[in-house]
Order: sequence, then structure tokens, then C-alpha cells
Amino acid sequence: MYLQLKKIVRSTSSAVLFSGLLVTAASTSLMAHADATLSMASGKDMSMDHMDMDHKQMKMTGNQDYDFAMMMKMHHEKGVKMAQKELDKGKNPEMRAAAQKIIDAQKKEIADFDKWLAEHPQKAK
Repeated sequence: MYLQLKKIVRSTSSAVLFSGLLVTAASTSLMAHADATLSMASGKDMSMDHMDMDHKQMKMTGNQDYDFAMMMKMHHEKGVKMAQKELDKGKNPEMRAAAQKIIDAQKKEIADFDKWLAEHPQKAK
């Protein structure tokens, strides 16, 4: 009886482990496929990697307030581009309405950052 129970536990543990590995492999494959599909379908200007690359290329001044304003302005400009692409190519009325709201809000915030940056010019080092 003990040996039979031990075999059942071993085979059940192996099956559970194998199932877990299959689920992990399948989900990893699906996520990679979804990322690649989204990247190809959405275009270069909608890629989060592309936006991150732009932020990394920006030279930091060391002035936290100024750097924050510049990065947020850049972030909002990318948001406007993404939303404009939805207006240009999107079909769903809810998504198009959301895109228009984003454009309106982001443009106001970009103007606010522009005003602040103009009032607080960064001194050359």
C-alpha cells in the first residue's frame, strides 16, 4: 500500500510539475507573440521601447525640476502622437473619443510645461 501511494504521489508530482512547465512555456510564447504582433501592427511611433529610447537620449541637466518638465513634455508629445494615430486610423467610436480626450488634455499639459520651462530657463554649465 505504501509503495503504491508513493508511486501515485511521484507520478502526480511529476504531472503537476510538467503541467506547470507547459503553462509557463505557453504563456511566455503567447506574450512574446503578442508583443511582436502589437509592435508590428502599431508601428514605430506607438512602440513603448521607442518612447523609452527617446527619454534615454535626452541629456539630463541635474536639475530635477527642469528634467522632470522636459521628460513629461516629451512623454505627453508621444501620447498626442499615439492618440492622433488612433483618430487617423481607428474605427471604434469609444477609442476615438478617448483619443480626442487625451489629445485635448495632453496639449494643455504640454502648454503648461512649455510655460514653466520658459519661466525657468536652464543655465548652461
